[in-house]
Amino acid sequence: MSLHTELKTLIIETLDLEDIRVEDIADDEPLFVEGLGLDSIDALELGLALKKHYQISIDANSEQTRKHFLSVNSLADFIKSQA
Repeated sequence: MSLHTELKTLIIETLDLEDIRVEDIADDEPLFVEGLGLDSIDALELGLALKKHYQISIDANSEQTRKHFLSVNSLADFIKSQA
């Protein structure tokens, strides 16, 4: 399974997005507001799941962290950079 597919599956499972399938999420689609329409609570839940699943460190108050959560592509790049 590719990292992008893994991330999409994690997003769907973590946030209980019952009507969304992996194929429904584009790699470059915004995750928040427009696009997938996630909110700040979703960001916290997703951040915790990413920390647990990938053993990465995330600074919740960092402007840089917000950029990492823009899309599946940016999340994948962030996770690769932490490895």
